Amino acid sequence: MALPSFEDIEVGDALPELTHPPITRLQLALYAGASGDHNPMHVDIDFVKQAGLEDVFAHGMLGMAWLGRLVTQWVPQSALRHLEARFLDIVPVHAEVTTRGRVARKFTEDGENRVELEIENVDGEGRASISGVAVVALD
Repeated sequence: MALPSFEDIEVGDALPELTHPPITRLQLALYAGASGDHNPMHVDIDFVKQAGLEDVFAHGMLGMAWLGRLVTQWVPQSALRHLEARFLDIVPVHAEVTTRGRVARKFTEDGENRVELEIENVDGEGRASISGVAVVALD
């Protein structure tokens, strides 16, 4: 993986977007098994309807994993210094989600050139379900 150069990066530069296929019930069931998060809100439509919702929705941590994937497809995992997220909205089954980011700030800390990224997951209408910040070290 070719690491972006600190000198070549500008505030406002966009990261290559990740567009995910529509979320399926199978994907949610597999994620529940892999993560150990078996909350019925993510896999049991009868339970969800009793709670007053229309259908199941994606695990928040699945969305956060997509944020991490966006960053680590741009730079190696070893360059990651910080990752945080704020959960804003649920992501219903069948939603199509795009993960995107942009350079928000360039700075030097602890002897490293670093870039702060604003990152988010958005649906087809541009509504954010998760927003976050990542910091990476660049040469």
